[in-house]
Amino acid sequence: MEHDLLGGGLGAIVGLILALTGAGGGILAVPLLVFGLGLSMVEAAPIGLLAVGLAAAVGAILGWRQGLVRYRAAFFIAALGIATAPVGLWLAHRLPNAPLALGFCLVLVYACSRMFLKARRELNGAAPCANRQMQPCVLNPLQGRLRWTLPCARALAITGMLSGLLSGLLGVGGGFVIIPALGRYTNLDMKSMVATSLAVIALVATGSVLTASLSGVMHWAVGAPFAVGALVGLLGGRQVARRLAGPRLQQAFAVVGIGAALLLAGNTLLGQ
Repeated sequence: MEHDLLGGGLGAIVGLILALTGAGGGILAVPLLVFGLGLSMVEAAPIGLLAVGLAAAVGAILGWRQGLVRYRAAFFIAALGIATAPVGLWLAHRLPNAPLALGFCLVLVYACSRMFLKARRELNGAAPCANRQMQPCVLNPLQGRLRWTLPCARALAITGMLSGLLSGLLGVGGGFVIIPALGRYTNLDMKSMVATSLAVIALVATGSVLTASLSGVMHWAVGAPFAVGALVGLLGGRQVARRLAGPRLQQAFAVVGIGAALLLAGNTLLGQ
C-alpha cells in the first residue's frame, strides 16, 4: 500500500509539472521513478511513457476540439514512430543500464535547455518560431491543410522515426524532437504545432506501452498508480495553470531538470 501511495504521489507530481510547463515536463517522470522507487532505466521508461501518453492524450483531445490538430500529419508521424518504437525497446533491453542512463541525461539536458531558451525568447518578446529557413510543408491557404510533397513526407517521416526510437529506448514522449521539426519544416503556428505534437506523443506512447506489455516488461503494479496519480495531478494542475504557468516557471523547471540530469549522471558514473 505504501509503495502504491508513493507511486501515485510521484505520478501526481509529474501530472502537475505537465499542467504547468507543457508536454516537455513529462521527461522528469523517469528520474522520479529511478530515484523515488529505485527502478532501473529499462523498468522506468515504459511507466514514464504511460503517464506522459495519458497527459498528451488529454491535451490532444482539447486541441482537436479547438481545430488545432493537423491529424493527417499526426497520424503519419505517429505511424512511423510506432514502427520504430519496438526497435528502441529492443535496444534498451540489450544495452547496459549505465549507457542508457547517461543517454537519457543528455536528452534531458537538451530538452531543458531548449525550454529555458524558448522561455527567455518569450520574456524578451521574440517570436517563438522566428528562425524558420526550410518549409517543405506549408498550409494551403484555400483548404487550410498541409501540402504534401516528397520533401514534406521525408521530413515528417524522419521526425516520426526518431521520436519513436527515443520513445522505446528512453521512455520520452519526443515533443522536444517533434515541435522543433514542425517549427523548421512547416508554417504552422505554435498552438497548432503543440496540439499536433501532443497527438503524436499520445499515439506513439500507446504503441510503445502496448509493445512493452506484450513483451512482458511493463510493470503494471507500479505503472497503474503512477499513471492515475499523473492524471489526477494534470487535471488538478490545469485549474491553477493559468495563474502560475509562464516563462519564469518554465525556466525554473528547466534548471531543476538539468540538475536532475546531473544528479542521475553522477550516480550512474559513481555506480550508486
